[in-house]
Amino acid sequence: MTTTMKAVRIHAYGGPEVLHYEDTPLPQIQPDDLLIRVRAAAINPVDWKIREGHLQGFLNHQLPLTLGWDVSGEVVEIGPEVTRFKVGDAVYARPNIERDGGYAEYIAVKASEAAIKPTRLDHDHAAAVPLAALTAWQALVDAAQLRSGQTVLIHAAAGGVGSFAVQLAKARGAKVIATASAVNVGLAMELGADEFIDYTRTRFEAAVKDVDVVFDTIGGETQTRSWSVLKPGGILVSVISPPAEATAAEQGVRSAFVFVQPSGSQLDAIAHLIDEGRIKPILHTVLPLYEARQAQVISQGGHVRGKIVLHVAN
Repeated sequence: MTTTMKAVRIHAYGGPEVLHYEDTPLPQIQPDDLLIRVRAAAINPVDWKIREGHLQGFLNHQLPLTLGWDVSGEVVEIGPEVTRFKVGDAVYARPNIERDGGYAEYIAVKASEAAIKPTRLDHDHAAAVPLAALTAWQALVDAAQLRSGQTVLIHAAAGGVGSFAVQLAKARGAKVIATASAVNVGLAMELGADEFIDYTRTRFEAAVKDVDVVFDTIGGETQTRSWSVLKPGGILVSVISPPAEATAAEQGVRSAFVFVQPSGSQLDAIAHLIDEGRIKPILHTVLPLYEARQAQVISQGGHVRGKIVLHVAN
């Protein structure tokens, strides 16, 4: 096997210009690692937030750093402690965000972070799943404990996380109210939304009340305005910023903040839902690895429908 690979790395924090497509050594695996030949990697907002240096106090990164924590590919090497996988397995993963990521031809990940890729998806579509779907799962299933018959308001329902949240909520038997712009009404309804609010024309708090769960993927003013639509005992779950506990107490509701964690077992469950046809990824666009700068510019511009994916290898 080769000892070097192509990767997109940063050597300093800054704008898109700090992303460099270059040669770098092949990752060295630990005893409980898989070495994956990356076929595709997805873009997430956390990528460019890390690139700009916003998470320096939160994450323990060493530069140079390979970005990207959404991957799909094949296992080419396993550590001596690995028993769940074998060389040749098609897998997908949301790797540990404090290690080098997946904008590369190869990545080393903990076996516990990976799962067998959904059989009905190619690698480009599979790479779009882990981080966003795990975020939705950990927010709605783990934190909110969403169950059949409840009502959930999902903000930015056409985005990467929001599109999975709508589908997951429907799979759990919940009523879904989705917010997005008018151009995305068709997508939101296709994904399973029961009601749609065009946030550019209607203030959601004027149209919604007594929901069990608010899923906040926007933060700021949207989060602040969301308190009033919850029923007593309801919960506001954010993946952007921790909701104010004092406000939750005043309103007689609960709050939670989710920063997505790797979970191979949850990816197994998500793959099962995908292969049953109950959840599917939405792709905004697919670009080659060497166009990672452009991919991040698109992501940072907002209004992305679904996920942006980097195609690494056939």
